[in-house]
Amino acid sequence: MFNSLSDRLTATFKNLRGKGRLSEADIDATVREIRRALLDADVAVPVVREFTAKVRERALGAEVNAALNPAQQIVKIVNEELVAILGGETRRIRLAKNPPTVIMLAGLQGAGKTTLAGKLSKWLKGQGHSPLLVAADLQRPNAVRQLQVNGERAGVPVFAPHPGVSSEFESATGDPVAVARAGVAEARAKLHDVVIVDTAGRLGVDAELMQQAADIRAAIVPDEVLFVIDAMIGQDEVNTALAFNEGVNFTGVVLSKLDGDARGGAALSVASVTGKPVMFASTGESLDDFELFHPDRMASRILDMGDVLTLIEQAEKNWDKDEAERMAKKFADQEDFTLDDFLSQMQQIRNMGSMKKMLMMMPGAASMRQQLENFDEREIDRVEAIVRSMTPHERVAPKIINGSRRARIARGSGVHVSEVNGLLERFSQAQKMMRKMASGGGIPGMPGMAGPGGFATKRKGGKSAPKKKARSGNPAKAAQELREAEERRINGAKPAATGAAFGQQGAADFDPASLNLPKGFEKFLGN
Repeated sequence: MFNSLSDRLTATFKNLRGKGRLSEADIDATVREIRRALLDADVAVPVVREFTAKVRERALGAEVNAALNPAQQIVKIVNEELVAILGGETRRIRLAKNPPTVIMLAGLQGAGKTTLAGKLSKWLKGQGHSPLLVAADLQRPNAVRQLQVNGERAGVPVFAPHPGVSSEFESATGDPVAVARAGVAEARAKLHDVVIVDTAGRLGVDAELMQQAADIRAAIVPDEVLFVIDAMIGQDEVNTALAFNEGVNFTGVVLSKLDGDARGGAALSVASVTGKPVMFASTGESLDDFELFHPDRMASRILDMGDVLTLIEQAEKNWDKDEAERMAKKFADQEDFTLDDFLSQMQQIRNMGSMKKMLMMMPGAASMRQQLENFDEREIDRVEAIVRSMTPHERVAPKIINGSRRARIARGSGVHVSEVNGLLERFSQAQKMMRKMASGGGIPGMPGMAGPGGFATKRKGGKSAPKKKARSGNPAKAAQELREAEERRINGAKPAATGAAFGQQGAADFDPASLNLPKGFEKFLGN
């Protein structure tokens, strides 16, 4: 969502590199570009004014003038101010001392409340809670049925005593306040520790909507009121948030559709304007595309500094520990890396989610955004099809895969032979790297680590350090090896009596006639 803003800010900071000192004119030009970038992203004008004023004030202060690298100091200031307008710190759900914890969702129609209710319930279930969904949206057609479907997909029960309306021509007959009150009582009776109440929305802010939301809030006394905001809407959504804050007094904000290609001004404005923190973010259509909102990590993404912490958390959550232990044991035993192992690692990566999203969390990913956009997520499926088209013996010993076998594998997996060749070539390289790492040689080509291209095995002048022969673990044999080494050291200075590089006799006993050379060739031998 913040691609355009990120590109503009990155280009602005690039102009500051290499400058040992920043003049006031440089700072003014930088602040002006930042202001333009934020306004183009549709950030609210009051937020832009406050943000740029603080950046300019700090940039002209002593912390930049005394810095060894002023450009990096400017980036640090912008990062800290971005974190501030995004909420400052991570805000988590306040759980009730006496369960159940009641969470009420509010917002305009189309903001994604019902879908987000399913995502939030699944996320809470993964955190060890026992949530219950309450269908209190009785006015939007099929809203109750949609919540039931999301509950089934998330594995969370849904309390829906009233079916709601099934078409836009029907008029609502149920009482959403009574449904919400009964849902909380049901959760208390069934020992659910969290209740998520999905309420109705409208196409615009009106008195009826606000009164209904206020009545539900008064009836269930929620611990958290989450305002669901469509992140693809600009400054107008900030006005809506202010109206909801006045009518319902929500406690936190949830950003939906954060994976869209809009400019994202609402995400950077709502926390600063309303004074209420952004708590969660919806980043896709799947129920798993939901995450806790971290202002510092979001600021790092905007400034193209990556979000490695979120990437690590996803890996820890989705990575199979048993599989990781099995691979670690293979490394310890120096067993060979097979195509079955290669396939299992590919499947582990796929379980972590979209490859594009993961790669975009890496620092500097904006520079290769075009390549990432062109990346085909189905490549992993093709790799799996190719490997599964091989016999068990071929997966363990890929060197036996000749031309006819490659053609058979290509037909079985529905790909061209060139794709099979490419996979085998990549696997061969990965296998060599794994062998090098398993033997303690480090990653080939990595500076500061053992292996070709590294510096750990290099001597001064570029010569490789000689390998030392491992000493035997048998004490008697080790003592014998020491005696033999000492004898070789003492006799090393003496010339060898016999023997040569190719097993010939010594030079004193050498007879040219024994070689049966052509006539006249003796003159080339010399003495």
